[in-house]
This record gives sequence, structure tokens and C-alpha cells, in this order.
Amino acid sequence: MTSSAIILAGGLSSRFGQDKGLLQLAKKPLVRHVLNAVTGVVDEKIVVVSCREHVEKYRKAIDGPVSILVDRGDIHGPLAGAFTGFEKAQGEYSLLLPCDTPFVSRDILSLLLELCPGRNACVPRWPSGYVEPLQAVYCTKSALEASCVALGAGKLNVQSMLDRLQCVRYVSTLVLQQLDPELRTFFNVNTPVDLRKAEQMLDRTRSRTFAPSK
Repeated sequence: MTSSAIILAGGLSSRFGQDKGLLQLAKKPLVRHVLNAVTGVVDEKIVVVSCREHVEKYRKAIDGPVSILVDRGDIHGPLAGAFTGFEKAQGEYSLLLPCDTPFVSRDILSLLLELCPGRNACVPRWPSGYVEPLQAVYCTKSALEASCVALGAGKLNVQSMLDRLQCVRYVSTLVLQQLDPELRTFFNVNTPVDLRKAEQMLDRTRSRTFAPSK
């Protein structure tokens, strides 16, 4: 089974005044934290940006073999970025991820990929019923068709694509919690406060890692 990772980095954050994917956390842009998490998990890595001006900025910020694509046409948004990624992805299955989740779990991504064959999608779901379509695995061909239909109907969010897919496997976050007890994988950096919190979370992780054994 071949797989791709599609990382959406097309949004300009009004709270930060710049592209969130290029914000620095531990001296690395957020997008590189996500790329590091999928390295060794997928066969291909794709980053989707909103305009050609961002391509060179991301090229300078990214190491290794990564395809950087630009949203097609005048439609921008998560679904347009996803469509662009699905259209070019070579993998039979594609991980769809945002660029602002620096603690995305490699173990969870691997599990979702393992559970997806034979389904059109494998999507985390909270006990409340809320789902995480932007940290999920999709059958690339089916997702491309569904996103095309959704965009044609004027829809711009990824949930609109998911709503058009049949044979979807939902995985409870209670199960995923066994791999990521604090479910940090879903932590998004949306505000300057979130970025400071992410720095504190990294500091705590380092403290535990380097704490002397008793």
C-alpha cells in the first residue's frame, strides 16, 4: 500500500499576521514539526500553499524531498487545498493534516493508515460525536471525487467532502488515547497564547526526557 501526506499550509493567520506554517517553535517552523512526524510513515510528502509567493518561503523552510503545490484557481480554503493535494498525490491512501499541529502523533497516524484499507476514510471521532477530518486518512481517488463534487456545490470545508463519502471508519479518541494519553496530536496553534502553550508543552517534555533516573 502506497501512501502520501498532504499538509495544508494555505492560510494567512489574522492573529499572527503571517502564515502559521512558518511560525517558529523550538527554532523550527510549525510545518517542519508536522513533516518530521510523517517522515518514515508515508511514501510521499506534499505541502499545499495558497499562492506562488509562498512557494519559495516554504522551500527555504523545508528540508528533504517535499512537493510544494499551489491551490488551483480562485477558490481558497481547506477543501480547495485538499483537492489540490489529492489530485497530485501518488499514494493510494493520503493522510490529510493541517500545518499547525506540532505534536501530531506518528503512532496515531500509523494506526489510521493501517485501519483504512478497504474503506474510503479513517477518521478520529470524539465521544461527543465531533470528528477530526483534518487529521485523517482518505482513499485518494474517492476523496478526490468527493472533494470535486463538494467544491462544485460551493462548499469549502473538508467536512463537506467527508459527508459525501461512504464506507468511512471512525476511530474513537478513547482508543487513540492509548497511544497519546493527553491527545496532544490534536493541539492546534491558532493564537499567540497557543504558541506560548506549545513552548511550555515542549519544555515539559524535555524536562521529563532529561530527568535523572532514580
